[in-house]
Amino acid sequence: MNVRKYEPSDHEDITEITVQVFEPVSRDAAIERRFGLLNGVSWQERKTATIDADFKANPDGMFVAEAGGQLLGFITTTIDQHTRTGHIVNMAVGSDWQGRGIGKALLTAALDYFERCGMIYAKIETLTTNKVGQTFYPAVGFQETARMIHYFMRLADRQDL
Repeated sequence: MNVRKYEPSDHEDITEITVQVFEPVSRDAAIERRFGLLNGVSWQERKTATIDADFKANPDGMFVAEAGGQLLGFITTTIDQHTRTGHIVNMAVGSDWQGRGIGKALLTAALDYFERCGMIYAKIETLTTNKVGQTFYPAVGFQETARMIHYFMRLADRQDL
């Protein structure tokens, strides 16, 4: 297995992994399960758009894992020079490849990148539905600092204030 920088030719494989892996742990998928498509736009389109935005925001901090020419997973990052904090925005390993150290290799690449960029801190978020993340991130040294609840509504259902 090899971890390398993202290339535009990786886009289709990243989209496939995103759709495969994020459905059970994506707030966009949870919204769609409850409310349906948002103005005809699927959670897959919305989630893929966030990853495209990650690339545009910081192409140097986007890495993929591959073996035998097959893309196995990816990680996207941003950096905040002001606070010297690296942010892992999205990370996914294809379902068939999970539990083989690929997530660790991707995370290591991101943390090494942060250090090369002079970052002092790193952060990552996960939802309570992501049981793997809640175990994995603390195991590599991340400490939980807060929890967030995501709310969503149709404006037609709003209550008078």
